[in-house]
Formats: sequence, structure tokens, C-alpha cells
Amino acid sequence: MKIILSGGGTGGHIYPALTLADTIRELEPEAEIRFVGTRHGLEKDLVPRAGYPIDFIDVQGFRRSLSLDTLRSFYKLGKGLWEAKRVLDEFRPDLVIGTGGYVCGPICFWAALKGVPVCVQEQNALPGVTNKILSRFVERIFLGYSEADKYFKGKARKIFTGNPIRADILRCRREDGLRAFGLDADKMTVLVAGGSLGAASINKAVLQVEKRLSGRDDVQVLHATGKNNYDQYMDEVKAAGGFAGNIHIEPYLYDMPLALAAADLAVFRSGAIGLAELTARGIPSILVPFPHATANHQEFNARALEAAGAAEVILDRELTGDALQEKIEDLLLHKDRLRRMQKAARQAGRPRAAQEIARQSLALARGTRRVR
Repeated sequence: MKIILSGGGTGGHIYPALTLADTIRELEPEAEIRFVGTRHGLEKDLVPRAGYPIDFIDVQGFRRSLSLDTLRSFYKLGKGLWEAKRVLDEFRPDLVIGTGGYVCGPICFWAALKGVPVCVQEQNALPGVTNKILSRFVERIFLGYSEADKYFKGKARKIFTGNPIRADILRCRREDGLRAFGLDADKMTVLVAGGSLGAASINKAVLQVEKRLSGRDDVQVLHATGKNNYDQYMDEVKAAGGFAGNIHIEPYLYDMPLALAAADLAVFRSGAIGLAELTARGIPSILVPFPHATANHQEFNARALEAAGAAEVILDRELTGDALQEKIEDLLLHKDRLRRMQKAARQAGRPRAAQEIARQSLALARGTRRVR
């Protein structure tokens, strides 16, 4: 079986595709898998590093206002459609799966026109424009959030599966995570991470929180500042007189599965895959949605978890050290409430989403092959 996966631009689109590729390979070891992406997104590095071949097409997203750049986008869309058709004609796939980003538009569109089974995986509670357009052509849309269902008006069958996460997220044990970061098993662990690049607003609020928690014997903090923010943050820590040993500050968490294994509470942005990993492990969270995310989709993700009882939300414009401290202290004080949030997070989690998406996609492809 020949399979194309396409998704690009950000890790939020690429990592789900890589997870699905690995899962498909487990279920169908002889499958020939290729990726389609652009040379401008992270996929140009991440996909080859994961051991998969990739074809590149030239396409770019559209700005929401008319400009010379809009005309350039139309030109590249035409070029990308032609290049996508060439890839399809040469590879002749039995299945195409898109995981979002403008790059998957041309390849999924042409595949659908050619009668190739096409599935789309939508990570967010508020779908992206490309996937909403593709819903009129593809056969299946796998939803990361059930709340996204109402935004798709096309013919595609919509199936709530949750978002695919890396297998090692669930393999790590708590004691392994504690040992890896030198944490105390008798203290509650608060994990703070503002995404791969860090978040200045979260760092500013957390600095105040860490000042107050420093030296406490009931709680510890594992905080990733982001590589670009680390030196400045450590200068501010030094200016504050330094922190006690229960405050652990890192520029970047290279092994997030181990960090999640150690966490009792998380302070996070609300990217879809990060939240899928939190809920798969049943970790309650305080979420600060990135305010500049396209169409504010991170707030939609956060509100969905808040409604499920698994998270509390602080908007970025309302984030202060006092506001964050109050929520953390409240959960430290009311352990029964924290346990309810843990249970809600676990119930919201879909740890086998990748297996479900892979199985249903492969079944669709096999059925179409038999018809052919």
C-alpha cells in the first residue's frame, strides 16, 4: 500500500502526521509512506530526521487582506496544484492523509478529484480554513475536539477521535520523570512551559510565583523558559536573590514525556497537541491561550477543556503573577478539587487516537482498492 501524508508549517501539523506515519507502519509494515510539504516549514527538517522521504511543492498561505502578496499566493497556489498533481501521478497512492496547514490543500484536493481516498485530521476546536475547504471534497475528517464538528459543512464524514500523540508520552513512569529532573517525590510538581519557544508573558507571571514558592516544602516547579528567554530570565532570578532548590529552571525540555510523567499540574499554552498529551496523562492544567493564534483557535481549545472540568483559563491580557499564584494556591489547598480535575482530564484524553485514525484510514483505503 502506498500512502501520502501531508501537513506543514508548524510542529502542530507535522508531529501528528509523523505519529500517524509511525502508527500506520506498525499496522501495515510493508506500506510505502511519503510526505508532501514545503521547503519553508519545519517539515523540511523534521520529516527526514524521522526517516521518511518527502516531496516538496511550492505553495504559501493567504493573507486576510488584499495585497501584492495575495497575488503571489494565487500564483503559488496554481504552481502548487500542478506540482501536487505530478507527485500523485508519479507515486499513485492508495491513501492520502492531511493534517493541516496550507500545504495539504493541493495534494488532498487533487487526490480527491482522482478518486483516491482522502482523510483529514483536524487538531483544533476551531478548524483551519484549509480543512474547512477540504471538507467538501474528502471522505473522512478525524476531529481532535468534538466541538469542531459544527464548523464543517461539506460532505465528509466527521469522526471524533481526539488528537494523535507520541507513544512514549504514556510509556514514561512518574518515578522516571522525577529522577530525570532531580525532583522530590514528596512534593507536588507544577510544570510550566510556554511552547517550544517559550512565552514572555508566562515567564513574567511565573517569576513572581516562583519567588513566593521558593523554599516551600510542599511544592516544586519545573519551568522551561524557552531557549531565547533563558539568559534574561536567569538574570532576573539572580536580581531577585536566587531561588531555593525546589525551583528547577531549564531553557528547554528535550524530554517532554518525562516532564509530563512528573507533573501534577501544568501551566501551558493551549496548542492542540500539547493539550492532547496533558489529557492522555490526566494532568489538570491552568491554560494561557496564545493571543495571536490564527482566529484565536487556542482559546477555543482551552475553553473546551475548561468546560470539561479539566482546566482553568487565564487570558494572556489578564495574566499576572497574582492571578496565577491565586489559582495555583487554590489547587494546592483544595486537593479534592485537583483530583476532580485530574479525573476530568483523564476522561477527556484520547490516548489511542493515532491507532483509531490509522485503522479507519487503512480500512477505507483497502475497501477502495477492492472496488477498483
